[in-house]
Amino acid sequence: MREPSNTQKITGNTRLFAIVADPIVHVKTPEDMNALMRSWGHDRVMVPIHVDETQLATAVDGLRALQNLDGFVVTVPHKSAIVPLCDSLSPAARQVGAVNVVRRDAEGRLHGDILDGVGFVAGLRNAAIEPAGKTVYLAGAGGAAQAIAFALAEAGVALLTIANRTEAKAQQLVTRLAGFFPDVSFKLGGRDPSGHDLVVNATSMGLRDSDDYPCEVQRLTPEQTVAEIIMQPEHTPLLVAAAERGCRVHPGRSMLQSQIALMAAAMGATHE
Repeated sequence: MREPSNTQKITGNTRLFAIVADPIVHVKTPEDMNALMRSWGHDRVMVPIHVDETQLATAVDGLRALQNLDGFVVTVPHKSAIVPLCDSLSPAARQVGAVNVVRRDAEGRLHGDILDGVGFVAGLRNAAIEPAGKTVYLAGAGGAAQAIAFALAEAGVALLTIANRTEAKAQQLVTRLAGFFPDVSFKLGGRDPSGHDLVVNATSMGLRDSDDYPCEVQRLTPEQTVAEIIMQPEHTPLLVAAAERGCRVHPGRSMLQSQIALMAAAMGATHE
């Protein structure tokens, strides 16, 4: 039987990328990254690796030792925990305190960077959603949320309200942001997202069927745009509820699609 034209031949010369997550079944990055590598004509492939929080340091030690590995993407729940396991960080990763892509050099040293924020804002703009001057409600204060918060502030939002189950963590993020962006207003929020132009879920709530909504969806109104960072399911309970209330919805896949080439470059693969 003839192989499909999009099948990639893997040999001993193939260079590896990985993606580390827990859970892993929802990740879409390997599909998009492998399609990009095929289109560039690169002999590289990305594989998913399921690692729980208790084994992250052990897994990273193993990844250091893989001489045909050029780097790996980091996602929920490891974006903050990976920071002290890197040998060096980009200025953005140091500022945000989170990493979502790691480059491995020939000696096994690891350099961490964060692209979630720039990818999220690029995804909004690609969908003709301009954050500058808008009021934004952001659910979450973890690794991805921190990166998105910094990127939204850099994009010139007028107000950024941060809501998190652990209020102290949200307060820490607000304090840090205020020190970097004096022209943006920041405040702590609860579960009520009303009064904001853009509502963003930057938590993992929605990955599992048993998850609650990240905010009070009954408070959503038709003039609001509701955005996700979760990619699977594509239509999260939050987006379904928002659409039912007449809101414009923006799925999480846009953030990934906007940063795939950036991730590849961060791990040493560029299109010549």
